[in-house]
Amino acid sequence: MHRLRSIHKIGARRAVPARTGRCIRAASGTMGVELNPSRIPPRELSRSVEETARLLRIDPRIPAAVPGFDAPFFQAGLAGYSDGAMRLVARMHGAPFCVTEALLDRTLINGGKGRRKEDPDLIASEIGMGEIEDNCAAGLGDHPLAGQIMGSWPDEIARGAEILAAMGHEVIDVNLACPVKKIKRKARGGHFLAFPEEAIGVLRAVREAVPANIPCTVKLRRSFDDTPEMAHAFERIFEASYEMGYVWATVHCRTVQQKYAGPGRWEFLRDLMQRRPDRIVFGSGDIWTVRDIFRMIDMCGVHGVSVARGCIGNPWIFRQARQMMAGLTPFGPTIEEQREVLLAHYRFSEVIHGARRTSRHMRKFGIKFAQHHPHPYAVKQDFIRCEDADEWAAVIDRHYGREAVERATSEGWVPAAVTDASAALAMEDADLDCSPADCGLPDTASSAGMGP
Repeated sequence: MHRLRSIHKIGARRAVPARTGRCIRAASGTMGVELNPSRIPPRELSRSVEETARLLRIDPRIPAAVPGFDAPFFQAGLAGYSDGAMRLVARMHGAPFCVTEALLDRTLINGGKGRRKEDPDLIASEIGMGEIEDNCAAGLGDHPLAGQIMGSWPDEIARGAEILAAMGHEVIDVNLACPVKKIKRKARGGHFLAFPEEAIGVLRAVREAVPANIPCTVKLRRSFDDTPEMAHAFERIFEASYEMGYVWATVHCRTVQQKYAGPGRWEFLRDLMQRRPDRIVFGSGDIWTVRDIFRMIDMCGVHGVSVARGCIGNPWIFRQARQMMAGLTPFGPTIEEQREVLLAHYRFSEVIHGARRTSRHMRKFGIKFAQHHPHPYAVKQDFIRCEDADEWAAVIDRHYGREAVERATSEGWVPAAVTDASAALAMEDADLDCSPADCGLPDTASSAGMGP
């Protein structure tokens, strides 16, 4: 496959968090979102992050419902990002559970390429050798996996959910969170939060259509807006989901109208858990570093955390979380580890998107991976210019090869430990993102949205 080398199962350590910068569009057909932190207020914690991590254990109800889900965090669905390639790289670094991008019901019903890309065993069957079970054991298995469904009409959403269940997704997740545009004045995604009866109808239709042995979950935002009427609507939908058998809700702490602007209100999650401690809830919003995972669990009392934008170009966040739970200090990835991940991610992406599209598709990942390199700006600029697999391989050799490692060593560079000080420094550092034009991405918003 051109100059790209074969990859092996990857081990890794920690990553420097995302940095402040400009906005980048998620991908063709997705809306613009901020990929970097807004100004985040201080979080009131009851103890040190290290102590929270060391004492933390997953609620036993979670692995009982989804075998293999053995840690209190997971990779969220991210439109334009969390395809099978990104998910496999995350799993290789400790993600116990992943969610697909929000999949439109009609795309699934109509079949074609859209359905093929969400086959959980696609990469294993294309790259691996032998039986699917052997390939999964070798690190190519995309399980357990939630297929996330989104649409406008209960019967069509239910049909799409049935298809995902038949494809082998262990969980069906209903998206009532993404701030997508309405279609012909009909609610979709987070807009359902303004129409509780319709939202409850969607949840009921999906739960009735999906086999009883397959868990259903729901993705919500804290409200459609900040009015008392919409706050009440959230409560109705939240309670109804559990009453009809949904196992958990993932709640993002911004409103639909906020989209991705401004800091999330962790206080909302804290208040929700104080009122309903019996409900399994995963928190979402402003998770940029591994330490944020345990800050949210401590401050809010949620049972786990959905990691979204903070894991783009940073699969090491999951390995870091497991290290902290074991009482270890998390470290960033070495240059060699970065190289292996970039090669793996590219190879997996070629299976899904084909050789022609993969180089441009991988640009947005390359610029985020660049933040871990000792010379991030130069690496970012070279990734932006990549047009094909040969150019991608040349960038890898130039910045991640033996000479690059020797140069970094001579300069005294070593992977840094993730501490509060290093996280704050990284968030104040220079712009490492690119504009949509830089990355070869469209500058127009469309009807799909990135996961919160």
